[in-house]
Amino acid sequence: MKTPRLVAVLGSVALLASTFFVASATAESKARIVRLSNVEGSVQIERAAGEGLEKAFLNLPIVEGARIKTGSEGRAEIEFEDGSTLRLANESELSFPRLALGDAGQKLSTVQLVSGTAYANLHEDKTDQFQLNFAKESIAVPEAAHFRVTLETASANVAVFKGAIKATGPTGDHEVAEKHSATIELASTDPADKDAFVISKNSEEAPLDAWDRKQNDYHDRYAKSAGSGFSSPYGYGMSDLNYYGSFMMIPGYGMGWQPYFVDASWDPFMDGGWAFYPGMGYMWVSGYPWGWMPYYYGNWTFVPGYGWVWQPGYWNTWYGRPRVVNPPARTKLPTAPTSGQKLVLVGRGLTSNPARVMGKLTIAPGSAGFGVPRGSVRHLDQAQRTMQRTSAPVAVAAQPPAPVTDQPSVFGGSSAPARGATMPRQSAPAHRSAPPAPPSRPH
Repeated sequence: MKTPRLVAVLGSVALLASTFFVASATAESKARIVRLSNVEGSVQIERAAGEGLEKAFLNLPIVEGARIKTGSEGRAEIEFEDGSTLRLANESELSFPRLALGDAGQKLSTVQLVSGTAYANLHEDKTDQFQLNFAKESIAVPEAAHFRVTLETASANVAVFKGAIKATGPTGDHEVAEKHSATIELASTDPADKDAFVISKNSEEAPLDAWDRKQNDYHDRYAKSAGSGFSSPYGYGMSDLNYYGSFMMIPGYGMGWQPYFVDASWDPFMDGGWAFYPGMGYMWVSGYPWGWMPYYYGNWTFVPGYGWVWQPGYWNTWYGRPRVVNPPARTKLPTAPTSGQKLVLVGRGLTSNPARVMGKLTIAPGSAGFGVPRGSVRHLDQAQRTMQRTSAPVAVAAQPPAPVTDQPSVFGGSSAPARGATMPRQSAPAHRSAPPAPPSRPH
């Protein structure tokens, strides 16, 4: 039985339908979007919008035809629907020639490593198909696997940390087992050439292996919300929801989620931007580090006594413009640009995480986690409780990044901090601080 409050909420949906409740034109198609889930340092993206490479920001959707390129200090992570990840090391480039759905709903993903190093941590799903191509080689992943591919001019190296992969190329088909590596001579096309594909029982530690492991540890730790009773058919973005906020049961509304560090002045659309994608138009992109799932599924509801709360649901499709229920009278809902294809920023705009953080972070009331790199603060919920008591900014200790080594080791070895590394102090921006000059701003 619907409660009177819920009936009122549903009525609000109908009133807003003509102005804001707008689904993407491709919502029922076989198009897919995946998430740019981490951006550190210099990273560029081509959104398949004909604008070429542009500065990349956290939470930008990645669609078929997109590509990502990192600079000398850049790193990036792409998160797929089931929580599987691809990570791109510095001086690397990755494209997405295929992101589609099969007739039976299976996810079909083909990515192309153009240059540099990519890490893949893929979950097991026997119905989905994932393929990573580089040079004339192709890697298929029949089961859950964690591996690294490094592409150089004349050769490539594949190191398998967990699971197994199957490689196919001019020299034939090869299987690389767990804790094995393969060195591939790219110029050879002779299946009889025994030096063209050499499998070894060990592998040297690469400079960013420790960084990759730290990102995996973050996802493993926060992928499931303990005791919340919340479940979702999708895994991307779940780690961030559990790290940056909490789920709760709200009388008359059901399950809801809210970020930490919000106050009465905060609303979910203060900071972000509009990104254009061919066939989809402008899509809202959140500037918050947790801002993926709450903006493409379910709806944002304003609940008296609680403030803005995300209600999970509407899993059958994704929405390029967020669904809003019961907004306060003075709420300014985001309005998509009516023309153009340029990225349009709102409020503090979009963010990219700093590559290195240590020392102190100051978290301001109403910041909702803006400017706090994921995993950089232990027990973020404790800082939330402190802010609830004091209603004042909270200074917290930030962890240094995973150590990076230039001294190689084999599987199972440890890594040491890079020699001469310096770690600048970072601070979270104060609430409603002025953003850098955006490319353009809606009128």
